[in-house]
Amino acid sequence: MTIVDPAAGSCPVPLPESERVLLGHGSGGRLSAELISEVLLPGLGPAAPGGPLEDAALVTVGGCELLLSTDAYVVDPLFFPGGDIGALAVHGTVNDLAMRAGLPVALTIAYVVEEGLPLTDLRRVAASVGAAAAAAGVPVVTGDTKVVGRGAADRLFVITAGLGRRLPGAAPTAAGARPGDVVLLSGPIGCHGVTVLSTREGLGFESDVASDSQPLHRLVADMIAAGGTGVHALRDPTRGGLAAAVNEIAAASGVGVELVEAALPVPEPVRAACEMLGVDPAYVANEGCLVAFVAPERADAVLTAMRARPEGAAAVRIGAVTDGGPVLVRTMVGARRVLDLPLGEQLPRIC
Repeated sequence: MTIVDPAAGSCPVPLPESERVLLGHGSGGRLSAELISEVLLPGLGPAAPGGPLEDAALVTVGGCELLLSTDAYVVDPLFFPGGDIGALAVHGTVNDLAMRAGLPVALTIAYVVEEGLPLTDLRRVAASVGAAAAAAGVPVVTGDTKVVGRGAADRLFVITAGLGRRLPGAAPTAAGARPGDVVLLSGPIGCHGVTVLSTREGLGFESDVASDSQPLHRLVADMIAAGGTGVHALRDPTRGGLAAAVNEIAAASGVGVELVEAALPVPEPVRAACEMLGVDPAYVANEGCLVAFVAPERADAVLTAMRARPEGAAAVRIGAVTDGGPVLVRTMVGARRVLDLPLGEQLPRIC
């Protein structure tokens, strides 16, 4: 549908679609935020959670602080260099708990299987779930399986829930960033998104880069041991990439952030792929790194602890928190540009 202004000639102005779900609503960016705030949360009514939206919810039972998270995985293809949908489901759920300083206690797994999926693929995914859970030290305690008709799903979807216990002396929250905080990144960005897209589309970059999918709870435990309550906010930059993660924390905390472009670790194959596709690496999904907002007096100790673990060996400082304003990036030439939330889905079906 278009709107034509007779006074302005016949140039049509597109009317944005507003009453149908778009692919971009699953991007983890601005459309996702609008879907949650305007449709999903109002639908919950009195049952809607209060406060900032977190990767995992804090639930107190009998004086014990527990963390609860749920997620769904629809990655295409199911198997890719560095991982598959099964390991991705385990790692992603464990990491959601870790972003609230939670150690995983138990996982649930549900499979939605399309009729016709080769049993060899299902066996491979199930074995990957088991291996990833064992490596993370967390049992899969219950689950479910549903089989739907051909065309009712795309081969296989995996749905998870995770239960964790909160580390003592830790209180990271999306609303916890404060002016002066140092922004730390645990490793290179863009590897997962580029690997999945390249494998799906046959671009060839997957021969030089692999998904970074891995659990981060042990890294977080060491960060908390080094920084305590000085670790103010944590987020794993999955859908929407680093840009979405930093913007979400800045908005929840009411602060601004300035990142340094030269400090962002982008592997050369990722950079080349992004240049070819016209995509900013800061918007590409990751599955094995985290961004941390840490009090300046604890930043060096936390960074040292991060670099002492394999998951954080390439950790770097990438910026600082300011009093307010947008998320900015100081470019290579010294200028500043706004790093906004992604508007739509740049790289679909990557997690």
